[in-house]
Amino acid sequence: MTVEPTFTSQVAGTAAVGGALIGLASALLLSANGRIAGISGIAGRLLDGSTKDRGWRLAFVGGLLAGSVALLAVAPQVFGRSGWASLGQLTVAGLLVGYGTQLGNGCTSGHGVCGLARRSPRSLAATLTFMGVAGAVVFGLRHLQAG
Repeated sequence: MTVEPTFTSQVAGTAAVGGALIGLASALLLSANGRIAGISGIAGRLLDGSTKDRGWRLAFVGGLLAGSVALLAVAPQVFGRSGWASLGQLTVAGLLVGYGTQLGNGCTSGHGVCGLARRSPRSLAATLTFMGVAGAVVFGLRHLQAG
């Protein structure tokens, strides 16, 4: 008897592969350039225009975008259902994430992947904070939101 994989198991498998690739990219960036793979810092320094090392930053962000586009072309189902949020909601969410990365001096990749791997107490505190807040927001949206 053959059991078809569920959508959840497909997404979990994809998430595991994605996590491994993020770890590999972080390790390669650290070994090749001596840089921490904090995506908010990499992208932010591209936007402010003050950095001299734009080449590797553009390549890194370009690789992130190209990987996403390739995955969308090959397996669009891993992105979940469409229409779950409006453009306004996504804009507000993006601005809040950007504000949070500035407030926390880093993002999930910088603190959660690289910082925890280096056993940084500050990164542990930041990761626990943003994961806790994310869990509370999801709980609130799914269970407490009227409608």
